[in-house]
Amino acid sequence: MADTVKLDSLPDNLPIPLNDGGADHLVGLTLPPVTLAATDGASVDLGAISGLGVLYFYPRTGRPDEPLPEGWDMIPGARGCTPQSCAFRDHYAELQALGVSAVFGISTQTTAYQAEAAARLHLPFALLCDEERKLAQALRLPMMEVAGMVLNRRLTLIVEAGRIVKVFYPIFPPDRNAGDVIAALRAPDWR
Repeated sequence: MADTVKLDSLPDNLPIPLNDGGADHLVGLTLPPVTLAATDGASVDLGAISGLGVLYFYPRTGRPDEPLPEGWDMIPGARGCTPQSCAFRDHYAELQALGVSAVFGISTQTTAYQAEAAARLHLPFALLCDEERKLAQALRLPMMEVAGMVLNRRLTLIVEAGRIVKVFYPIFPPDRNAGDVIAALRAPDWR
């Protein structure tokens, strides 16, 4: 049996990701009509999001019974997908109270792999699969390659009526991202 990996907390001394400019072009773009499979069995057309939405992109969820990729903790911005998702779970009602009608976590992992995480973490929203990177390519999202996997760099978008109005990139620490989104939505001039 594999050793249990502690995924719900962040280790000390994680490297801080730097802003490489990979998301500078996103504010003002319209979400493309890309449909992604969701862990709740639905298909979500991101171009059809009409209200206020939060899309958080993350590299990959791990499983407690599987080892992390070699050197994962030393890749700036890689570690923390579970704490980030749990923070959005814990703040979900607060986001809804602020008018957010759609929250989605998005990675390049398969829907089946993500479904395990969504169930284990008791997420009240779906995770979306961009395994073919259709959305990532359409938006020219920053990506990274690790152990032969092409993964999202961690970033979060606030969208309104299908248009990207705010971008969080880079994100550190990931477990504070939901709180940062809430703080931004509460600011009188966030738009």
